[in-house]
Amino acid sequence: MIKTLMGSIRDYMKVTVATPLLVLGEVLCEMLIPFITANLIDAIKDGATVAEMLPTAGFLVLIALTSLAFGAAAGVTCSHASCGFAKNLRHDLFYKIQTFSFANIDEFSTSSLVTRLTTDINNVQQAFMMIIRIAVRAPLVLIFAFTMAFIMGGSVAMVYLVIIPLLGFGLFFIIFKVRPIFSRVFHKYDALNESVEENVTGMRVVKSYVREDFEKEKFATAARDVQMDFTRAEKLLAFNNPMMNICVNGAFVVIIYLGSKLIITSQGTLFDVGQLSSIFTYGFQILMSLMQLSMIFVMVTMAGESAHRITEVLAAEPTIANPAEPVLEVADGSIDFDHVSFKYSEHAKRQALDDIDLHITSGETIGIIGGTGSAKSTLVNLIARLYDATEGTVRVGGMDVR
Repeated sequence: MIKTLMGSIRDYMKVTVATPLLVLGEVLCEMLIPFITANLIDAIKDGATVAEMLPTAGFLVLIALTSLAFGAAAGVTCSHASCGFAKNLRHDLFYKIQTFSFANIDEFSTSSLVTRLTTDINNVQQAFMMIIRIAVRAPLVLIFAFTMAFIMGGSVAMVYLVIIPLLGFGLFFIIFKVRPIFSRVFHKYDALNESVEENVTGMRVVKSYVREDFEKEKFATAARDVQMDFTRAEKLLAFNNPMMNICVNGAFVVIIYLGSKLIITSQGTLFDVGQLSSIFTYGFQILMSLMQLSMIFVMVTMAGESAHRITEVLAAEPTIANPAEPVLEVADGSIDFDHVSFKYSEHAKRQALDDIDLHITSGETIGIIGGTGSAKSTLVNLIARLYDATEGTVRVGGMDVR
């Protein structure tokens, strides 16, 4: 699945690769800022003059501006890569659908193909954008912030080791519960689009038989099903931020207690105010990276189902393929059905057409009469080879249409 989707990056590969590299530069600069800030705080505490602190302060400003430049550049390349990827993927999917026979379209349904071309591609685009930028940034910030927190705080930073497994377990539980809901909701999107499609294409029929109220209720039911599933998912996802805030803020309380106690007992020899300040800064960075990771997992969970639906279409083989040497002309316009049978699905219990023998000479005009659902359109579709006959042969001008 991933290999299939990656094929749509093509000419946007350079900006796709450049984005994580720029994010790496941004993260490295960000990790230096709390360390330099801690040194400035210690210098102020030790009575350093403004002139003595100017070089360090200037270096801090330079690092901040460099981080801003890397971040802005990463944002630009990320936008180009994700939008270009979505454009190529939509192009590939659309042109794949153009090769489909009516049987392929019946297999997926028109409403489902519309959803895959719109909602599903948008979900994959958003996930791709998060993967090449935030999914790179968040783990890097988490690793570097942990490392720097342990370097600056030692035993005090051990509190974070207790918090992370708790948050990981909570996040895994939420995703485990939410994923099946997202799987269902996209199928209900198909039903919603199908309801819209039927109303638009059959507007005259609906109005002729005064079925407006029925169709409104049908659409409302489909929309309500989508709303209910999304509400269930959002209720579960709503636990994410409170859980993180409780755990991380609880960790801050413990760090304040342990850090303050260590500063007092050691009189600043083992642990000082600058180190405590830097640990808090790294703690906020850890919190933000964890929240970003949770957003990524949720987005990837949602996009995973969309990606699967897209690759289903891209991997599908047309049931009717163009011949290597097509016939460009036929002798005449005669049409012959020789013991033709047809059913729309191989699992169907009955044939739509059963053992049809029909011979129409060139120039002859005939009428095909039958009630609704008697397969009149099906018979005509076989002449144009919009479907292939299940049994028998259809000939036009004496040539098999296949």
